Amino acid sequence: MAKTVDLTKLPEANTMVSKFTQIFKDNNDWNEKTIIGFMSFAVMVIVAAVDLITGLEGKNLEIKDYIYNSFVMLTLGSFGIAGLEKFSPVAKARAEASMAECPNCSTESVE
Repeated sequence: MAKTVDLTKLPEANTMVSKFTQIFKDNNDWNEKTIIGFMSFAVMVIVAAVDLITGLEGKNLEIKDYIYNSFVMLTLGSFGIAGLEKFSPVAKARAEASMAECPNCSTESVE
């Protein structure tokens, strides 16, 4: 009979889970849009590398245009929205308001 291990009881897994859940809280230092944009960009880079490798082997890697274009739009949209939010006066006002509510939220480190 296989023994099962509860990963939440391990100290390393517990800190990893708590760090991961911090991403989805309202008061955090993570910008979710840049995370999604980076993941989309990483997929595009991996596809380009695989296409290069298969091209050197003489094989043709077929990628539908609409799939690749959707990753391009997702990447540009994520980084574009995140960039606009950085310079938006509304975003600055929200950040100042959240700092007034919880002055130690952005300086706390999750350990």
